[in-house]
Amino acid sequence: MTIYLEDICLSIPIFTNETRQFKKILVNSVTGGLLQRESAEVTRINALKNVNCKIQRGERIALIGHNGSGKTTFLKLISGIYYPTSGLLKKNIRVFPMINKSFLTSNELSGVVAAKAHYLMINGYEDGFDEYLEDIKNFSGIGDYIYLPLKTYSQGMEARLLFTILTSFKHECLALDEGFGTGDSDFYSKAEVKMNSFLKDAGTLIFASHSEELLKRFCKRGLVFERGTIVFDGLLDDALNYYHDS
Repeated sequence: MTIYLEDICLSIPIFTNETRQFKKILVNSVTGGLLQRESAEVTRINALKNVNCKIQRGERIALIGHNGSGKTTFLKLISGIYYPTSGLLKKNIRVFPMINKSFLTSNELSGVVAAKAHYLMINGYEDGFDEYLEDIKNFSGIGDYIYLPLKTYSQGMEARLLFTILTSFKHECLALDEGFGTGDSDFYSKAEVKMNSFLKDAGTLIFASHSEELLKRFCKRGLVFERGTIVFDGLLDDALNYYHDS
């Protein structure tokens, strides 16, 4: 067993004076009870509730559901970004999150520092970094701009560098949220080839996407999320049919 979840609930508190504006009846009717007002200053988002799931090594799983249904929260949970409020979560595999569209470092620092931060996070040592950096420079097309602060980059340059860094290592288990931009249009074709190879090489894949074409290309099993819980777990085609019929 790679990942095991039993009766998982995740509640996220929000501290703000603006919760004074919430009416309990309005909150429940709009969100189905996912938002709960505790006091004038505290509102809780019940992001996940009663989630039960077993993921075996090597499985390729699609997460399906409307925006706000719990897919990204689930990815963050199994990646260790969030911890469950209650329930049992067991993992015997390192899950790499490809979720946030941002660097590990401040944009005041250089692209070299951003690349090194990722390299150290994955490897824990600097040996081989110089060769790695050359590969990053060449594939991204950043060139010597990599020595300048990230804040000086165009959006396209930033997107190309981030994409190249994030897809630079194979991972035994990958938690992926769709929507990673690849920057300039002339970079797209080789980025698509690299992304396809990157996903095929991932040992275990948990992939949240609204693109059925992508899900069918890389996944065999589907989990359908609704209001923070898994309402269907089965073969991908069956999961997609359930989602469209519900």
